[in-house]
Amino acid sequence: MRREQVPDRNIAMELVRTTEAASLAAARWMGRGDKNASDQAAVDAMRLMLDTVSMDGVIVIGEGEKDEAPMLYNGERVGNGRGPQVDVAVDPIDGTRLLSMGRPGALSVVAVAPRGTMFNPNDLFYMEKIAVGPAARGAIDLSAPVAWNIQQVAKAKDMAVEEITVVILDRDRNTEIVDQVRAAGARISFITDGDVAGAVAAATPSRGIDMLLGIGGSPEGVITACALKAMGGDMQGRMWARDENDRQLAEQRGIDLKRVLTIDDLVSSDDVFFAATGITTGDLLRGVEYEPGGATSESLVMRSRSGTIRRIDTQHRWGKLQQITGERYVAEQRA
Repeated sequence: MRREQVPDRNIAMELVRTTEAASLAAARWMGRGDKNASDQAAVDAMRLMLDTVSMDGVIVIGEGEKDEAPMLYNGERVGNGRGPQVDVAVDPIDGTRLLSMGRPGALSVVAVAPRGTMFNPNDLFYMEKIAVGPAARGAIDLSAPVAWNIQQVAKAKDMAVEEITVVILDRDRNTEIVDQVRAAGARISFITDGDVAGAVAAATPSRGIDMLLGIGGSPEGVITACALKAMGGDMQGRMWARDENDRQLAEQRGIDLKRVLTIDDLVSSDDVFFAATGITTGDLLRGVEYEPGGATSESLVMRSRSGTIRRIDTQHRWGKLQQITGERYVAEQRA
């Protein structure tokens, strides 16, 4: 069995430059109603900076296929080729609709793990998920009833069930789960998009979220697993088929739709890196704020092996910002 090539430094400190660049480029499109333009700006900026990172990376979780948006495509080589061999998961904008509508909570995220350690959902884009923080690690079971999981989390956190807050994507496909959470007596915090941020919030003390439940994106599920590994949290997932075409595709890909994937199935390495930068201000991170001469941003940077979690406030000079966002956009603004 091939041993994974473990990076010997904190690559996340370099990765945060990629999420900052994507956020700075995308934030200019806040509230302008153009999802593809904002995605293109974020992808271009992230790709530019990824190629400066000292790694031999391959995109495993890419961008664009589900939404027919601009792509950092699966299989694309990134990095300068001189570092460790790694899998790379990207979401230049987690919450594209949030950004386009000027709503809070959009992020730019990237995760890296040694080559061959990230789960690849192939062309199945949805996953049922449960995610919790360190206090409830090992207490969850996606194959068990929703009420049982809520009770286990409440017990692990020494709280009453009625005090537990569950974050859920507000989608019709989650109606049955919502009904079960309400029947159990727990509270619900609905989000319209961005379940990576929701899961990270569930693992962050003093954020008022105790667990995440529901069906969301499978690429986001793998990225979430990377973040929770770094935070000492826990997660399980199960691939979800929208229709008969998805069920046939799962059979062709050899994916068992009944199998519960543990956090170690989603990312098997214990040396995982994660970086996220706010685009629009939300509960987890402050968004990009433009000011004369530049902008400011807030980021999270994590590494699982060391357990370090850094919150970084950055000031960006206008000259660098203009280089990232591009001369053409500046010219359009002045026209």
